[in-house]
Amino acid sequence: MSGRLPEATRASGPHETVELAEVPSLAKLYAGAAAEAARLLISRRDGARRLPDARHRVGVVRPDLARLTAYQHLLREPVRDVVPAGYLHTLAFPVAMSVMAREDFPLPLLGMVHLRNRVEYREPVTHADELAIAAWAENLSGHRAGTQVEVVAEVRRAQGGEPVWRGVSTYLAKGTFLAGIDKPGAPAPREDFRPPQPTALWRLGVDIGREYAGVSGDFNPIHLSVLSAKALGMRRSIAHGMYSASRVLSEVGSAKGDSFVWEIVFEAPVFLPASVSVNITDTVDGDGAWERSDFVGWNGKSGRRHFVGSVARLA
Repeated sequence: MSGRLPEATRASGPHETVELAEVPSLAKLYAGAAAEAARLLISRRDGARRLPDARHRVGVVRPDLARLTAYQHLLREPVRDVVPAGYLHTLAFPVAMSVMAREDFPLPLLGMVHLRNRVEYREPVTHADELAIAAWAENLSGHRAGTQVEVVAEVRRAQGGEPVWRGVSTYLAKGTFLAGIDKPGAPAPREDFRPPQPTALWRLGVDIGREYAGVSGDFNPIHLSVLSAKALGMRRSIAHGMYSASRVLSEVGSAKGDSFVWEIVFEAPVFLPASVSVNITDTVDGDGAWERSDFVGWNGKSGRRHFVGSVARLA
């Protein structure tokens, strides 16, 4: 099965809306992308140069309690009714992926590199809540190594209202340069990184990619095994970026509460197995209340930085 979606009907508003009957299967989307990769590469080079003017939406999504509990255990989150921000990303991700799997999406789905992520968790969500999820793509732009795009996902309560969670993921289609999109000039030199004193050391086994796939549903081959990763040009399997992001978020702890903004930039892949040094530095206000946490993760042997980011109180 190709994983392609039905044609949409025009709805009011700035975007065409595709109403999906259920959350798409990531396995089918990946399988469809792999089966059609060669054809799509040819057709996209000569075809689409714009992002689809469409949003995909699932009207009723319910967190799966068993999978949520397994996620909480794997990511070392406390087992509680409030759904972690990273788990909401796993619910929204298939809807976002379905946008990138469209035939009129101008970039290849397979091989996308996750550059950064920004999440606003505005109101706590519990496992009993019924949710509606929508996703679309915007801001197609040049990158020195290819073309990048932002994929936006919003989670609302099914009965309506403002988004309770909003995520913006920036992806790079490495080596894909679209006509009419300028490539930026040389980037500013990256600041020297001097590793601080670690506050945590993660020892990640080769199975962590498969374990995270089991709780997130994201069975991207680059995370599953050496063989499947090599088939896509990686020397070994790598940890999911959102595993690293969600793991560090859990280690920030309860001080952040249930409403915050969370940002991360991915700089170098974590090849498995791995030891990742992590530093989390908290900032408090004049009354001693938590204000933000800044974090960084790096390879303790090479000193190469894997990710950097922050969690901050919502204004």
